[in-house]
Amino acid sequence: MKKGKVTIIGAGFVGSTSAFALMQSSVVNEIVIIDVNKNKAEGDALDMSHGVPFMKPIKITAGEYPDSAESEIVIIAAGANQKPDETRIDLLKRNASIFKSIIEQLTKYITHETTILVVTNPVDILSYLTYKLSGFPPARIIGSGTVLDTARFRFSLAEHVGIDARNIHAYIIGEHGDTEVAVWSKTTVGQIPMDNYCAKCNCCGGLQKYEIYKDVKNAAYKIIQKKGATYYAVALAVKRIVECLMRDENSILTVSSLLSGQYGIDDVYISVPVVVGKEGVTKVLELDLSGDELKALRYSADTLKKYIAEVME
Repeated sequence: MKKGKVTIIGAGFVGSTSAFALMQSSVVNEIVIIDVNKNKAEGDALDMSHGVPFMKPIKITAGEYPDSAESEIVIIAAGANQKPDETRIDLLKRNASIFKSIIEQLTKYITHETTILVVTNPVDILSYLTYKLSGFPPARIIGSGTVLDTARFRFSLAEHVGIDARNIHAYIIGEHGDTEVAVWSKTTVGQIPMDNYCAKCNCCGGLQKYEIYKDVKNAAYKIIQKKGATYYAVALAVKRIVECLMRDENSILTVSSLLSGQYGIDDVYISVPVVVGKEGVTKVLELDLSGDELKALRYSADTLKKYIAEVME
């Protein structure tokens, strides 16, 4: 295994922007870009390589699946886009077919010491599918999950109260999608519960929970409507996850991982706070959720299981 080597499968908006974000990090030494459109992958690699003189040395190439060998991390950002009038399950089945081909080829060249990071949506279901198809330990299969949703939540809360987002502590858990859950019971400004802060700060007119949650949940739809796709913030979320893995940070992130009884949920990939280090997901944290939050999280898991059952048929 080569220290600092990352392979990215899929040179679309998310894959190429993630490569650009990673080339500027201090933890990646080599990036291989693989795409069915070889010209696009080669063009991206050449374009980024021309910027290497402005930063620390890094090798960026376009390649084939054999070139993924010895990667510390493989990022899967490939997949089909939803067609007009196409149902979610139809899109799922198309992407499941694409993933079967990717995993079949990929696992010929990487070992169980490689961590696979799934970014393609619907990320929870495709992470579970990758786990089942690859035979890799579940700790080594990670979905980007609600890492970005959590960042959006913290940003919205920071805007609401006028405090640096780095001092807002909050999580979005559950599905990366319509059934995601805002953990209001654990949301704080500094160490002050959000409800208490907004009641006393005279700065925000009171905590508008539904409006903030709705804006977070629908953020991607709004961006897609305006520009066609989301990719800048996604790429930064990918960069953050890669840093945690490469540096063995043991940081807490809401990536999508396999639950095995935690929160009363089993055999599904879903986002809750977990510890992420060089071995992948090393520990699942069980928050003391409110009754409504726990109910919503379990509903989210049941929703994902229903879609998984349809895809796995």
